[in-house]
Amino acid sequence: MDYLGKPLRHFLTLLDLSPDEVQALLQRAVELKRLVRRDERFEPLKNRTLGMIFEKSSTRTRISFEVGMTQLGGHALFLSAQDTQLGRGEPVEDSARVLSRMVDAVMIRTFEQHKLERFAEYSSVPVINGLTDRFHPCQLLADILTYQEHRGSIRGRRVAWIGDGNNMCHSYVNAAQLFDFELRIACPEGFCPDPDILAGAGGRCTLMGSAAQAAESADLVVTDVWASMGKEQEQKRRRQAFAGFKVDETLLENAARDALFMHCLPAHRGEEVSAAVIDGPRSVVWDEAENRLHVQKALLEFLLAT
Repeated sequence: MDYLGKPLRHFLTLLDLSPDEVQALLQRAVELKRLVRRDERFEPLKNRTLGMIFEKSSTRTRISFEVGMTQLGGHALFLSAQDTQLGRGEPVEDSARVLSRMVDAVMIRTFEQHKLERFAEYSSVPVINGLTDRFHPCQLLADILTYQEHRGSIRGRRVAWIGDGNNMCHSYVNAAQLFDFELRIACPEGFCPDPDILAGAGGRCTLMGSAAQAAESADLVVTDVWASMGKEQEQKRRRQAFAGFKVDETLLENAARDALFMHCLPAHRGEEVSAAVIDGPRSVVWDEAENRLHVQKALLEFLLAT
């Protein structure tokens, strides 16, 4: 299927981009970030509209996409499940067919990956994964850009994932494959990432027996909340299971001397990360959060600009 005279592209996982494409996209994000810093107007998406479907709550995803479209000269339309027929049982296929006749792209933040994929199958415009229970690829674009800004290429580096084998962990597994770095994963028993996703990264990913082992000589240490959206009812059980997987100053002593710390936010200080770490000198979480704006602008331009 063509879109504006070129093949229709979706961004449902990181692996929808080739290594060359993702590096070009990150470089473009750097250039777009500079334009913002210089207060230069750049509006390649003038009169374009992004439909944003939110079945999960959001701060950074909504703001970054909405501001990004405004800065690119377009418009973002917020649609919650309560405000649309999707929330009243309309088939995903029907919503996709209708909405894609009215907007230029769709960003979806939902629970099931298969719902996103089904929407994309019937959409005539690009569809972007704003987060599902399985993957969070836009966040990984921001994370890799942030690492490159502070330390250069992540290729060949060692990354430690500490905590839940969740959507962020899955996207880090994809990133290890795409950017060619070593990923060491430490999760409590019963909370490891999907083995099929791990298998796709070849030998770049290793499950470790402890958080300290995963963090040893790591160039980047990353974590996330212990109970992601939709798992809040498991908070008490997870707090017990994850007790040995907190990222604190003692854990970071195992990492490389110039190691960085990242967290996609929101964070629970005193649970998955200590205040001393997230607010400390190794933390780059605020740069990481801001970079959502810049990488998503580059992604929108890549998918939409003629």
